[in-house]
Formats: sequence, structure tokens, C-alpha cells
Amino acid sequence: MAAPRPLSRFWEWGKNIVCVGRNYADHVKEMRSAFPSEPVLFLKPSTAYAPEGTPVLVPTYCRTLHHELELGVLMGRRGRAVPEAAAMDYVAGYALCLDMTARDVQDECKKKGLPWTLAKGFTASCPVSAFIPKEKIPDPHSLRLWLKVNGELRQEGETSSMIFSIPYIISYISKIITLEEGDLILTGTPEGVGPVKENDEIEAGIDGVVSMRFKVERSEY
Repeated sequence: MAAPRPLSRFWEWGKNIVCVGRNYADHVKEMRSAFPSEPVLFLKPSTAYAPEGTPVLVPTYCRTLHHELELGVLMGRRGRAVPEAAAMDYVAGYALCLDMTARDVQDECKKKGLPWTLAKGFTASCPVSAFIPKEKIPDPHSLRLWLKVNGELRQEGETSSMIFSIPYIISYISKIITLEEGDLILTGTPEGVGPVKENDEIEAGIDGVVSMRFKVERSEY
């Protein structure tokens, strides 16, 4: 019998990273976009994972790389069409995450009506903190997230400002994509997204729970 896979190292074996866009009211207003009537979804490959201690990589084709701070929800078991009322029973824990975005590339994709894969799915585009067991966050909708670049506060927001709740997101996604143990859901970013460049240092945290640091480097490829 195979040994159980440790959730503490979910980035080594988790398969899917499912991302929710436009899920904070202030960020939607910042983008001058209409409020979504249902979650906006996109995917990152598992090779996007960058655990703390590894760098954030700027793709060679990117001129403007942006940070997007997000609460990640880690699935503890397989779920298909999960009822919203039972959704939190499927959660194993959390992680603080960054959805690094090649903004110039994304803008071009939007103009042409193309998918966002080049802008969102590149290697090391999903830096993550240490795993946070579910018990350490009794209410994931009452957290303060923050991010600094070179010591300057750039992003901060309250998870209470999410447009779609975590149970709703899990239920919605699982009706489309069967979620599996180790899958990560990124729940959206608050206002304040902005650029980083080579040699910048990103520091981010959840008040009273976790913090993390990453150095930005230029990719060789």
C-alpha cells in the first residue's frame, strides 16, 4: 500500500490549480469591469508552483509582470458536484498564493479574444506559502491579506470582501471540474495589483497566520 502523500508538500504532487478571477469588489472596480454573475475561471499547470525558497521567474516574453495576492484553498479529498452546504468538509487547509501575471501578454490576449495561458500558466507563476491546516483558520472569510514589494505596502484586503464565498466557489467548480485531493483553488485578488521587476523582493502574509518572501529573477527561457 502506497504511503499517504503529505499535504505539507502539496506543490510536489497536487495536480490542478484552479483560479478564480474578479472575486473582490474593490479589484473589479479598479479594473473598471462589470461585476461577474458567476465565477471567472482559468487554470495553471502544476509546474507553476514555486514554494518559498525558490524564485519568482519573469518569462523572457514578458515586459510587465504583476503580482496578484490570493488565498488558496487546498482540497483534502475528491469531490464532484459538491453541495455548497457540504463544501467546507472537502477542505484540508489553505496557503497564501501569488497569481503572477504577464500583464502585457494578457492585455494582448484579451484584445484578440485568446486564452490567457501565456499570461498566467508559465513556470513559477504560482508562488505558495507553507501549508496551513484547516484548524488554524476557523473562518477563511475573516482574514487580512497583505503584500509588500521592497518593503512598500502594495496590496491589502479582507477576505470578507469576496464576491463569491469559498463554499460557493468549491460547489461551482466541482460541477465543471472534478476536484481531487491536493488540488488548489485560488480565490481571487484584492485591489492594488502592480508590477515587479528583476531583483525585487516580494513579502506577503495573512495577519496572525503566515508570511512568505520571494525574490524576482529573469527566466533563462
